[in-house]
Amino acid sequence: MSASRLGDPPGGRRAVAMWGIGCAVYFAAIIYRTSLGVAGLDAAERFHINASALSAFSILQLLVYAGMQIPVGLLVDRFGPRKVLLLGTVLFTLGQFGFAFSESYGTALAARALLGCGDAMTFISVLRLGAHWFPAHRGPLIAQTAALFGMAGNLVSTLLLSRALQSYGWVPAFAGSAAAGALVLLLVALFLRDSPGPSYRDKPPKQHRGIRTQLAATWAEPGTKLGFWVHFTTQFPAMVFLLLWGLPYLVEAQGLSRAQAGELLTLVVLSNMAIGLVYGQIIARHNAARLPLALGTVSVTALTWAAAIAWPTDTAPIWLLVVLATVLGACGPASMIGFDFARPANPPERLGTASGIVNIGGFSASITTLLAVGLLLDATGDDYRIAFSCVFVLQLLGVTQILRLKSRAGRRERERLVASRVETVHVPA
Repeated sequence: MSASRLGDPPGGRRAVAMWGIGCAVYFAAIIYRTSLGVAGLDAAERFHINASALSAFSILQLLVYAGMQIPVGLLVDRFGPRKVLLLGTVLFTLGQFGFAFSESYGTALAARALLGCGDAMTFISVLRLGAHWFPAHRGPLIAQTAALFGMAGNLVSTLLLSRALQSYGWVPAFAGSAAAGALVLLLVALFLRDSPGPSYRDKPPKQHRGIRTQLAATWAEPGTKLGFWVHFTTQFPAMVFLLLWGLPYLVEAQGLSRAQAGELLTLVVLSNMAIGLVYGQIIARHNAARLPLALGTVSVTALTWAAAIAWPTDTAPIWLLVVLATVLGACGPASMIGFDFARPANPPERLGTASGIVNIGGFSASITTLLAVGLLLDATGDDYRIAFSCVFVLQLLGVTQILRLKSRAGRRERERLVASRVETVHVPA
């Protein structure tokens, strides 16, 4: 029986083109999201703020991002990814322009909040585009490759934006980068389509079901819960490092130059891109590898993080910092595994909602850690060893929840697989 007979999208060149436009939007959004990671010291000087106030930029941005995930998931389920991507692109472009010209702390905070709102609309929409345009068995690889585009955006902010800041200053660097948003907005408006045709579109949720029923049904699935906690536990160490605290830690605590610190941040991104492709291939071929990869990543990250901050001398050796940067690169790909648990656990009309719930996981952990690190740095006189130790508390919480849910989610997934095989057997040829 052909894929098309079963309603599975055919893929092909047009699918790659449509999905590529969505990835271009995500690429631009990640440039803007991570731009503060290379400008933290500049922002502290520009707005005359301490560590706690500096962390508020990223915390507010991620709070808005996390808070928007469920509404965005519902919007994508209702209206399709194209309309949501259009709105998101407008918002994050305005946010980046606003941040470029902000001269007060309050105005800059508002700009980052607007940016976070637009950013929140991108990744779930890109995942849905992949589901509309490619066969289901390509899902893990599509998700990892989408994340790869995001890390390419992170690489641009790490390499190019940091140099632009040093060469041209605050306003030209941020305003110039915002031009990318205008370009991708044009691509979405002129060329993007939600699906190959009406037969491949998801049916919108029935009106009488309501938002509360949609959310309750999605969260009731053990696979959704497991996906949330996998994302929660795996993503945040690298997010915290890249988004804000990596550069100050490497410069102030480890005594590296900004150029050396930038190289290590670049290594995190390059490692993420390489490991993402590997993880995607492994999971596409061996579905049972999902949980071992996630838990293995958490374990190695915790051990390496502990070794770096507990090194007996004042500064860790450069080889250990290189290992840390390489290991942190696995956090993003491991977090994508959360979507691979939620995707088969929910029907197509709930995929946006399920993706939104999962995506809240890692970002809520990141928000908590960003805030905790800032407060602990201020309370201890910039003692990064104490401040960075808060990472282990959230990892322990997440692993506990994963171990509690894994059997229930696995049992439910096996039941659904058996039921789908029975239905396939009875589909007329």
